[in-house]
Amino acid sequence: MTEVPTVGLADIRAAREVLRGVAIETPMEESRWLSALAGGPVSLKCENLQRTGSFKTRGAYLRISRLSAEERAHGVVAASAGNHAQGVALAAQLLGIKATVFMPEGAPIPKEKATRGYGAEVVFHGRYLEDALVEAQAFAQRTGAVLIHPFDHVDIVAGQGTAGLEILEQTPDVETVLVPTGGGGLLAGIALAVKALRPEVRVVGVQAEGAAAYPGSLAHGAPVALESMKTMADGIAVGRPGDITFAAVRDHVDEILTVSEDALARAVLATLERAKLVVEPAGAAAVAALLEHPTAFATPAVAVLSGGNIDPLLLGKVIRHGMAAAGRYLNLRVLIPDVPGGLAQLLGEVSAVGANVLEVAHERISPTLHVDEVEVHLQLETRGTPHTEQLLSRLREHGYRVYE
Repeated sequence: MTEVPTVGLADIRAAREVLRGVAIETPMEESRWLSALAGGPVSLKCENLQRTGSFKTRGAYLRISRLSAEERAHGVVAASAGNHAQGVALAAQLLGIKATVFMPEGAPIPKEKATRGYGAEVVFHGRYLEDALVEAQAFAQRTGAVLIHPFDHVDIVAGQGTAGLEILEQTPDVETVLVPTGGGGLLAGIALAVKALRPEVRVVGVQAEGAAAYPGSLAHGAPVALESMKTMADGIAVGRPGDITFAAVRDHVDEILTVSEDALARAVLATLERAKLVVEPAGAAAVAALLEHPTAFATPAVAVLSGGNIDPLLLGKVIRHGMAAAGRYLNLRVLIPDVPGGLAQLLGEVSAVGANVLEVAHERISPTLHVDEVEVHLQLETRGTPHTEQLLSRLREHGYRVYE
C-alpha cells in the first residue's frame, strides 16, 4: 500500500514565507447578525477578497513556485471549474510560465474570462470537474506540462493552510471553524494548521448535499467517487476526495455537514444584504451551515467565505431563489367574483398589509371555476414568513379562497 504524503505545521509556516507579497492576509469581519443567531461571536474570514477572488491563489502559487527550471519550461496544466483556474493562471503569469486550463462545460463565464485575462489558455471538456481533470492529465502526458492538481498535493494543502494560521492570529479565542469543502484542500490545510496549534478547536467541513463525497468516503474508510452531482455550488462540486486530503480530513477534522440548495441560496442573499459581501454559493457554504444549525457550534466561531467569483446572471437567480427560500416571494392563486372592481378590491387588501405585487394574471376559462368566478395568479414580495402569514390571514378573513 502506497504511503500518503503528509503536511505538517512547518510546511505551512514555510508556505507562508513564500506567499508573502503574493497572497494577501484577508480580513476577518465580525458578523453581528450571525452572532445574534448563534448566541455568541461569529466572524467571517473573507477569502472572497483574496487575489483572484478565492483562497486558491495560496496553494497554486506555492505549488508552481517550487517547480524546477526544466518543469517550468514545459508549462503547467490544470483542471478547474474556475477558482483554481484563476489561481493557477495568476501564479503562472507572475512566474513567467505558460498555463493551460481545462474547464468543465458550463463553467461560470466570469471565471473563464478572468482565467484568460491572467494569460492562460482555456479549453472546455466534459460535464464535471473529474472529466476535465482526466483530459488535463492526458494533456500533461502528451506535452510534458506539469499537472497542478486542484487539491491533492502537499504544496496545495500547505498553501491553503496559511489561511488557518491567519484565522488563529485574527481570532485567538476561536472555538469552531467552519470551512466550505469540495475536494478538501482548504479544509485539510486549515485543519492541519489549527489542530497543530489549538487541538481543542472544532473544525467542521461543509459540503453541498447534492455533491457531498466526504460522508460516504469517511464511512467507507477510503475515497469513494459519487455517481452524480447536482448543486449550484460549482466551486465545491467535486465527486471524489483526494488521497492526501482524505487522510488529513479523516485524521484532523471533527465533522462534515451537508447543506441544502435553499440554505446555500439564503446564505448568498444574507451575506450580500447583511455583510455587504459578494460570495458565490460554494463560498457561502459555511454561512449556510450556521443558518441551518444556528446554535450547534461553540463560539467564538469563524465561517470561511472561500470565494466570491459568481456569474452576475447566476447571482440574480440565486438571490431570487434565496428570497423564495426565506419566504419573501409568494405565489398565490385567489378566487374572486367576476364583477367590476373585484381585482381592485383584492389588490387593495394586498396593499393594506404592505405586500408588493410583482405579477398578476387572470384565468377565466377552467372547468374548476364557476361562471361568476375568476382565478387570479399573484406573485408577491413580502418581508418574510410572518408577513406572509399576516397577508394570508387577512385574505381569508375577508372571504377569499386562497391556494399557495
